[in-house]
Amino acid sequence: MNVIGASVSEAATFGSHETRDIVLPNQTEHVSQIAVDIGGSLAKIVYFTSSADRKGGRLHFKKFETEKIDECIDFIADLVEDARHLTLNEQVLKATGGGAHLYYDKLSKRLPGIVVQKEDEMECLITGLNFFITEIPYEAFTYTEQRDKNPMQFEETTHNIYPYMLVNIGSGVSILKVTGPDQFSRISGTSLGGGTLWGLLSLLTDAHNFDDMLEMSQEGDNRNVDLMVGDIYGSDYGRLGLKSTRIASSFGKVFKKGVRQSQGSFSSADISKSLLFMVSNNIGQIAYLNAKQHGLKRIYFGGFFIRGHPITMNTLSYAIDFWSGGEMKALFLRHEGHLGATGAFLKHQPIKKARHSFSFSENFRPDTSATPSGVYDVLEQTNVELRSDDKI
Repeated sequence: MNVIGASVSEAATFGSHETRDIVLPNQTEHVSQIAVDIGGSLAKIVYFTSSADRKGGRLHFKKFETEKIDECIDFIADLVEDARHLTLNEQVLKATGGGAHLYYDKLSKRLPGIVVQKEDEMECLITGLNFFITEIPYEAFTYTEQRDKNPMQFEETTHNIYPYMLVNIGSGVSILKVTGPDQFSRISGTSLGGGTLWGLLSLLTDAHNFDDMLEMSQEGDNRNVDLMVGDIYGSDYGRLGLKSTRIASSFGKVFKKGVRQSQGSFSSADISKSLLFMVSNNIGQIAYLNAKQHGLKRIYFGGFFIRGHPITMNTLSYAIDFWSGGEMKALFLRHEGHLGATGAFLKHQPIKKARHSFSFSENFRPDTSATPSGVYDVLEQTNVELRSDDKI
């Protein structure tokens, strides 16, 4: 794979929380591999197509709910059939995630003539993350609504990235310490992740999918469900540095002695926001404690749990900043849900990189100040292709 000059696509996206393509202007040969990362909740696909009207091609990103794995495999089969006339090379499906093992026989049976190769999940996560943060301009960013004008700030592309910590939030959470290209270890994790939020919201609200739940949470007020410090003390608890608006107990207002609460007693939006805070705060504190123990300052958050959702990112950022006293940095990614699939895709063959870091010919920064609550909307509606000014 030739990733020199790689950039985020200018093409408009369709649908909520869709992921933009990556333009590879110098990848002139057809790519015979497809990659899939099958997790407990979602299956993510990465594939390449050559451009019909210009040099190079694009990496595309697609997701399916894992319970609809047959639809996912049908989509892969269609990609394979479309590509048969483009190459004489052996077609390969790189599979990672737990589902690479669980569905290996099904993948092999449903995709005759395709070589299905399993790849280690954690290795793929690191390979994918390293690709995005070293080769793709305007990929990694910080987000905090404590900044008055622009809550979102992009990180410059750099090859000086180690050490760092990756908190990958899927159905559960894995926390990895990374000290070099192939040097990493899983140092912690928690079972309270995206699957927890999805499961509880499915039980307690009328949302039909995860995106509905995220959208619903933006309209909610968790103070109708959560017990706040102010509800207990009537004001801030200054001696401990606790503001009256801090959550003392998630869902603390639901229980009332002698009262049998029903699902309709609280709005779905309020429940959604409370649960989102509960899970995000828990992950943020666990992330901080692990970073503190291992002396790490940069914390990348990946996985489809985040989806560019402002409440989630602000909660994670606040937790890391608060507990570390500003010494640690929470970092997010535009392609956060596709790290594993991208890593598996790139493992098929070595990638060709630029010999030096990017410098940008565009003095461009997406203006997120006008709509801080819709970060993905701003990012994905920006019709500008961000390219390196290296001469290829």
